[in-house]
Formats: sequence, structure tokens, C-alpha cells
Amino acid sequence: MKSLIDILNLSTAEIDELIRTAISISDNPAKYSDICRGKTLANLFFEPSTRTRMSIESAMYSLGGNVINMNDQSTSSASKGESLSDTIRVVSSYVDILAIRHPSEGAGLLASEFSSVPVINAGDGGHCHPTQTLADLLTIYREKGSFDDLTIGFCGDLKYGRTVHSLIKALLRYKDVKIYLISPEELALPSYLKDYMNELGNSYIETISLEDAIPNLDVLYMTRIQKERFQDINTYENLKDVYILKKESLNLAKDNLSIMHPLPRVNEISIEVDNDPRACYFKQVLNGKYMRMSLIIKLLSLYEKTASVKETGSHNDIGSNKEIISNEKIDSDFKCKNPHCITNHERGLKGVYEIKDGKKQCAYCEYEEDIS
Repeated sequence: MKSLIDILNLSTAEIDELIRTAISISDNPAKYSDICRGKTLANLFFEPSTRTRMSIESAMYSLGGNVINMNDQSTSSASKGESLSDTIRVVSSYVDILAIRHPSEGAGLLASEFSSVPVINAGDGGHCHPTQTLADLLTIYREKGSFDDLTIGFCGDLKYGRTVHSLIKALLRYKDVKIYLISPEELALPSYLKDYMNELGNSYIETISLEDAIPNLDVLYMTRIQKERFQDINTYENLKDVYILKKESLNLAKDNLSIMHPLPRVNEISIEVDNDPRACYFKQVLNGKYMRMSLIIKLLSLYEKTASVKETGSHNDIGSNKEIISNEKIDSDFKCKNPHCITNHERGLKGVYEIKDGKKQCAYCEYEEDIS
């Protein structure tokens, strides 16, 4: 049994496999409509969600399975003080697979440690959102036919934008992908991701100007400035409308530009852009359902029931989770300095770090600090 916590849990071959199955599902949904009969998925959402929660729920129902939901933390035992690890132990006893969204970064990884069934990370704070990345990848593939030799601009909230973090990780494994990072300094991409790009020898360009970047782009990935991530509301108010993609902005863009957005949007894409043939963000929504259906099939090891998919070897070898509980990595005195890290909110959870390029990196949230 494996889980999907970080997009890097998947090899590129596995991503290709999931894409093939998702396209097969979209072409012939009836063939897959009963594959999860008798299986139950738990949706544990400790944060508000519309698209992701409903997409996962719809995916499981479309596969013939059942869903149980926890959509309001105030009505769960968490409101009584139950730890996340205990909640996961209990809920995983009832179901065959579970999805979790949580405001603490690293919560998905913690859930996978205590669950007796596969776990899908549906978003852990501002850290990762791998199933949205699968939706994004299918959209790019259908629009461009390949992930190689693309120039992709990420615009807006790159600091807290978990969808940006996961998609960058995925795309860097393909050939000659060029990246523009378009944001104000206050919302710049976290240093651990820049370090990751540098390790891979991948060049990137940082700019505050969308107008300067857009003529060069094959894909523009717009993001919302996330009010809920700001501790200072005045900072949010100063930044919330820093980028607004308008129809006239597209006069500078390529005719085959693909405009993406993980949604929800606020003001960052004008409604008039919706009718532009380059707008792909509502296509992403449906692609997300197909990819989550494909992922559920994979995690439940049900590929043998899909006649169109030919595989060799194991059916449940979806990349291994990060091995974090090892004696040489545990430091009982280590405390992650990221206030949003799950290690600062889950009682009894020891801090764990790895040494990377002279820095301590938290194994749960990937926050880096210099070794002193």
C-alpha cells in the first residue's frame, strides 16, 4: 500500500500511466463505472474546499464506490482535542482509502504514517497539492501534447501557492522546461524550491512584471492572492490586486498560450478572458476529476480490472513515501521554525530534519534553516 503525499512520490512513468488511464476514462466512462464497487473513501477536510472535495467525491462515485465526508472540523472529535494521528487511525479503520486537506504543512505525510489505508494529500497548508498537479499536468498534456520544451510562467502568490510548488516539482523532471516566477518580493517562491531548481541545474527568471514575461510563455499559470494565509491583513490588502490578467494583456501573448488557474479566482483574471480560446482553467476542473479517478484506481490496485491498461509487475508500486522516521534523522530537540508546520501543532510528534547543502530541512514541511 502506498500513498500520494508529494508529486515526487510519482515517477514520470507513473504520471504517464495515470494520464493514459484518465484519457481512457474520459473517452469511455461507462467502462470504469463499477470498478470501485464495495470500496469506500473518506474525505477528511479540515479546511474549506469546493472543487477538490467535490472532485474527489465525484471521482469515487463515478467509479461505483462510496464516500463518507468530514467537512466541518467543529463537528468532529478534533474540536474535542483529538490529535490528527488518532483521527487518522480511527477513520482508516472504516474505509479503503482516504483523502485529507489540512491547514498544517506536513499533515499529509503525518496522515500516511498512521493510516492503515492509502492516503491522498488534498492540500497541506501552503506546502503541496499533488492531485491538483495531476489535473494541471493532464491539462498541459492535452493542450500541448508534451511537457518538454515549454516555457511556463507562474504568476501571483508563489510563496503560499501549494499548487505552484507541486507543479514546479513535477515539471522540472521534463526536458528543457523554462520557468518564469512572476510575483512581488513578499510572495516570492520559497527558498527550498529555488534550491531544488538550482540542484537540478534548471534556470529560472524572477520578475515582478507580467507584461515583460507574457510574450515568452507557452503556459501562464495564474494564482489567487490567498487572504487566509496572511497573518497581517494590511499586507494582503496591499497585494491582493497586484496582478489582474485582462483582455488587453493578451495582445502581448502567443496565439497558442494556455491560461491556467487552480481556482477559485477572485480578481486576478478578468471575466472577459473566459471567452478567449486560450483560457483553460475550467477544462482543468474536469481534467481533475479524471485524474483523481485514475489515481484512486491506482492506489486501490484495481488496474487489473481495466482491460485497456496493460501493465507488468506490481499494481501498487506508486512511488515510495519519504522515509522520515529513522534513528539517524531524529533530533528530539529539533523544532521547525515554520509556525504552520504540523510538528508545531501535533502533540507528541518529534521534529525530523535532513541536512541539505548546509541547511536543516524539516522532513514534514521542507522549511529550511541555516545550521548554526
